Parts: sequence; structure tokens; C-alpha cells
Amino acid sequence: MANAAQNACRPASRLAAIGSRLSAIGVAGVDICDEVRSNPFLKAAHIYDGRALPFEGPCFDACVSDYVLEHIEDPRQHFCEVARILKPRGTDCFRTPNSWHYVWVAARLLPHKIHLLLANRLRSLPPGAHDPYPTFYRANTFQAVRKLSTAAGLTPVEISLIEKEPSYGANSAALFFTMMAYERLVNRWELLKVMRVNILAAAQKPGH
Repeated sequence: MANAAQNACRPASRLAAIGSRLSAIGVAGVDICDEVRSNPFLKAAHIYDGRALPFEGPCFDACVSDYVLEHIEDPRQHFCEVARILKPRGTDCFRTPNSWHYVWVAARLLPHKIHLLLANRLRSLPPGAHDPYPTFYRANTFQAVRKLSTAAGLTPVEISLIEKEPSYGANSAALFFTMMAYERLVNRWELLKVMRVNILAAAQKPGH
């Protein structure tokens, strides 16, 4: 059986739901919040301190994280921990914001208390939605991802930048369509890829 570890795996996580539909994959979730224990799609759920992953390694074929790296205070330790728990030829796959995108430039400039006031409202999230966690953006450029992966002993096999739908404009038609025009522009021209919102990456642990 193939095994996968998912970082930040609350009940609303769609990644664990997708993985659970593949009978050959057992998904273990880790999170700093005890909400992970109520995720019905996991075969195992663990709470951790945000630093040391609670597994004896190497034991996983893949490690997946979605919008996690921006919240990691020590990304060097994070990549080393991922490398430790991966089996040889195991793969670390993740999506994280690109620091050079205008949304994240603004986010870095604003204090966290402003994030608490605006972030969920701008995305039209329902009342009771989880408040945003503090961010550090210490591994959120193409160059940083390549450097940190390599330093941890992982070989980057794919690093792409994409511009997705403008969720932060969901509460305003004028804002949404302005952001949508930006999305069309930066996705069309490869020279503008550094200005796209997200980094998608995969890095593999060497082995036979």
C-alpha cells in the first residue's frame, strides 16, 4: 500500500477527500489544531507543534501540503523533516503563495490584526470560518523553494507558477473583474510568470 502524509489537514480539506477515494492510498494527516481529528477522510490523524513531524521515518511515499509553507516559521527545518519521513523516491508536493504577487505583498505589509478583520470578508467566507493564521513567507519564491528543497536533500522535479481565480475579489464585482483581467494577462505571457499568485512544486527524495 502507498502511504501519504498531508500537512494542515482539517475536515474541510479537499485533498484528503481525494486521496481517500484511491483505495491503494492511506492518508495520515497532521495539523497544529485538533480539528484534524474530526476529518473523516484520514486513516490516521496527528496534532504536532508545527516543527517536528510526529512520524518515524522514512515511512511515506508522498507528502502533500496546501497553503502551509507561508505559515512555517523555520522552512529549513520543515523541508528537512519532510525529507526525513519520505521513503527513497518519495515526493513532496505543495502549493504555496508566491511572495511577489500583489495580494501577498499587501499581506506582508499589513499587521496580522488587519488580516483578521479583512481576509475572510474579502473572500466571502461564511460566519464562523476559521481566522487566518499568522504568516511568515520565508519559503515563498521560486528561488527559495529550489534552495530549501535542495539543501534538505530533495531534488526539485517541477516548480510552476500559476494565477488562479481571484478569490480575494469575491465580495466585489468591480474588484473581481479587475483581478480577473490581471489573471488573464499574467497567465498569457510567460515573461510575467513571476507575478503569478501561486507556486506549485514537487521535489523527490533520491533513491532506488
